[in-house]
Amino acid sequence: MSEFPKFRQDEYPTLYIEQTDKDLAQQINPNFRYSHFKTIAKGGKSLIQSCRDQHLGRVICYKSLLPEFANDPIEQKRLLREARVSASLQHPNTMPTYELGRDRKGHYYFTMKLVHGYTFREIINYRERYDIGQLLDIIVQVAHALEYAHTHGVVHRDIKPENILVGPFGEVLLLDWGLAKVRSESGDVSDFDLSESGAGSKDKSMTGYQKLQGTVCYMSPEQINKQVDIDGRTDIYSLAAILYEALTGELTTKGETASQVIEWTLNNTPPSVSELSKVRVPEVVEKTVMRCLEKDPDQRIQTAAEFIRLLKQ
Repeated sequence: MSEFPKFRQDEYPTLYIEQTDKDLAQQINPNFRYSHFKTIAKGGKSLIQSCRDQHLGRVICYKSLLPEFANDPIEQKRLLREARVSASLQHPNTMPTYELGRDRKGHYYFTMKLVHGYTFREIINYRERYDIGQLLDIIVQVAHALEYAHTHGVVHRDIKPENILVGPFGEVLLLDWGLAKVRSESGDVSDFDLSESGAGSKDKSMTGYQKLQGTVCYMSPEQINKQVDIDGRTDIYSLAAILYEALTGELTTKGETASQVIEWTLNNTPPSVSELSKVRVPEVVEKTVMRCLEKDPDQRIQTAAEFIRLLKQ
């Protein structure tokens, strides 16, 4: 049995009184609050950096749009939504958000907790090192985050292994709410949820095929079909697809191109977990996964709470 990432002393240095008790400047200039930027990752449209918060004396995570998208109104709106959704969903399995603002050029950014750990993609790649109990525990914690989000009317829509982070204290965090769906008070869907940024719309890759929002190999059929009334059951489908991959080492879909993957998802059923898994998988787990992968949302497990209850058996 392997271990998840461990606490490292060099990542959490000793605090000294010279750091904790120094005065704030009389005139605080927000443009100089953050310094020592280092790139952590580049997404399709965003940049994630670590930086030092000079006011609080800590290293944090700083997310902004890439220069070519910084003035795109749709991507600006998505970044604002991601920051506010993340800040509003205060749950042990979501990332704490600190500040939302504009930089010296007037571009949006938001800051959040910096966590050193493994993504679930890294864990799946070395799944033989982990037992089923450890893998299920991660999935259950993600499901708790989804249960909380769904009760607040938020659908994540981009559940994938890269958006699940396991930290050094055993914390499991569901990341990246940039594609989250929320409704207006009247029940309407935002116009930009049905549209795509003008920049980069030629992307035909697995993550941007035909203006679909999300990662295609984990999408539910209703998300592929861009149904307006999509709800939390699409997240349950995606989470089950991740668990299927963790247990079997195989995706629920087949195909070399995005269009082939989409066709497979819409028209085929993946083999059962027990057919592919090299280790014994409890029957209740297999039945739960396969039921959540039903193409008709009405045939799936309906809530994250029920999903959690079955896996905990």
